[in-house]
Amino acid sequence: MRCEMKTLCRLVHRAHAGAAFCHQVHLSVCRLQERSMAESRLRRDLKGHPQCLDYGPPFRPPLHLEFCSDYDSFGCCDQRKDHRIAARYWDIMNFFDLKGHELCGGYIKDILCQECSPYAAHLYDAENPQTPLRNLPGLCSDYCSAFHHSCHSAISLLTSDRSLHESQEKDGARFCHLLNLPDEDYCFPNVLRNSQLNRNLGVVAEDHKGCLQLCLAEVANGLRNPVAMVHAGDGTHRFFVAEQVGVVWIFLPDGSRLEQPFLDLKSMVLTTPWIGDERGFLGLAFHPRFRRNRKFYIYYSCLGKRKVEKIRISEMKVSLSDPNKADPKSERVILEIDEPASNHNGGQLLFGLDGYLYIFTGDGGQAGDPFGKFGNAQNKSSLLGKVLRIGVNGAGVDGQRYQVPPDNPFVSEPDDILPIYAYGHDVGKSVTGGYVYRGCESPNLNGLYIFGDFMSGRLMALQEDRKTKRWRKQDICLGNASCAFPGLISTYNKFIISFAEDEAGELYFLATSYPSAYAPHGSIYKFVDPSRRAPPGKCRFKPVPVKTKTKKIRFRPLVTTVLDLLKEESQKAAPRPSNATLASGSDQAASQKGSPTKPISPTSRKKTSRGPGTKKRGRAWSPGPQGKRKQNLHTRSAGLRQVAQQKSPGRSQ
Repeated sequence: MRCEMKTLCRLVHRAHAGAAFCHQVHLSVCRLQERSMAESRLRRDLKGHPQCLDYGPPFRPPLHLEFCSDYDSFGCCDQRKDHRIAARYWDIMNFFDLKGHELCGGYIKDILCQECSPYAAHLYDAENPQTPLRNLPGLCSDYCSAFHHSCHSAISLLTSDRSLHESQEKDGARFCHLLNLPDEDYCFPNVLRNSQLNRNLGVVAEDHKGCLQLCLAEVANGLRNPVAMVHAGDGTHRFFVAEQVGVVWIFLPDGSRLEQPFLDLKSMVLTTPWIGDERGFLGLAFHPRFRRNRKFYIYYSCLGKRKVEKIRISEMKVSLSDPNKADPKSERVILEIDEPASNHNGGQLLFGLDGYLYIFTGDGGQAGDPFGKFGNAQNKSSLLGKVLRIGVNGAGVDGQRYQVPPDNPFVSEPDDILPIYAYGHDVGKSVTGGYVYRGCESPNLNGLYIFGDFMSGRLMALQEDRKTKRWRKQDICLGNASCAFPGLISTYNKFIISFAEDEAGELYFLATSYPSAYAPHGSIYKFVDPSRRAPPGKCRFKPVPVKTKTKKIRFRPLVTTVLDLLKEESQKAAPRPSNATLASGSDQAASQKGSPTKPISPTSRKKTSRGPGTKKRGRAWSPGPQGKRKQNLHTRSAGLRQVAQQKSPGRSQ
């Protein structure tokens, strides 16, 4: 790339500066041009990417849009924003007479309503919070020309941008050039006519193999084999994360973690640092009436008398003095089961709607469940390899610390239960069970059972066909440009340990890159559907406040977002001026003055290389002529030239 500054540098040098200033201006504008090219590449990567000006996916408005009715079924406006746009429209139209209403009303409405388009971010170049924002949406050339011809006087009412104002009285070609989008398929109104683009708008995207295109958000990291994440159902929206070593941490709704653990049973839990050791703290569940009785239940591996390995299910209570601490002296053992081997330990604990505690035990270990004639799992007299259902609200018979429900479904059931779906070892070797999505933020996922495989690291989804009662499986894929929203990622740790729901019903999974109980390489990820979200405000909740007595540790993400990855790739692909080119520009300017070139030290080079466009600045979306805008690249380049012209009084104006 050759930067367009050599002539300007020569003029500046003649009047005032010299090699150092020429080098600075030259390098600054080069970087502006490089950044502009990189951002253009980023926009090309994201073309056709549905996104709103608040950097979120579009949504289905809950109520009818009366003004921007073209986007009534799917877009980026709710009724409140629709009313706000309508009010602005009538404020503008008050400046027109009857003929002006006839000529300009339709154009002005179209332009204002592009904030409601599912492609609003693309039309305004707002896919990336760090990129300059257009003052007006990208208009197709023929539409733009007709608008400028019929009502160019409306431009000053629609925007406060000086460059657009200067072009409104001149040739419309300049005005339309400023509003041009590189790909005319995505300018307005062509974007509405693109059937291929809009055919599947708002549904979960699939690739050519039928793989569901979902995204992730990193929620936590640095955990030691996180085996469970649960909530207490108490309205606090805290979630409790259990590590295999026997430590449970509390994470707050703001993403921070409490410095002191909720529970620490490392001294009692049986596990080792060996890769793949399946023993440890394995399950956690809170009583349905936790707010009243402060009870929760745990499942862990331990050594009994004579060093016999066991799994233990116990009841504990939360401390009266601190709601974020378990009472270590409150443990009441409910059930213990001998483990004939060290693997296949199970561990899931759940409370059903019937109020009973469900306990998911492993088959006892070794390969192929070799114990007894039928193995533990197929032997109904064994508690291993089962889903046990017990009552924990009172004592049982014969000294048992739990109750056996009277409606045991297997009392007279001779047959085994068949799976709803099975897959071969070419897909994976160890199912990590998941959940059916019942959350609010991603409406398209409702009814999907999302699960994974520990060994292969594959994420999958099942959905039941209501007519045939069969379950259809689809893979879940990550990593394309559809995940280019702030905060979303496309990579995760391979070994999928567990799945989880938060108190709002959103779905997560827990995984590690190194399956050792002592390795702090575990993370938690949240599922996000980039094709559609719930309307703004629908999924808001107000957590019940909880007093914390320990320090909060702020969450620091480790994984680079898709948006930043695309930006880095675009910047790497942008050609850069060589050192020889930059040096020759400075040397040439200095030689014209007849003095030797002064070497630039590394320190001074670092200082002089800072120019417009190299500093990151945040901005907020504020539509309309009253909104303060961040200058675009054209404005910044023009400002730099203006500074140079002021330093060159001999130049003709």
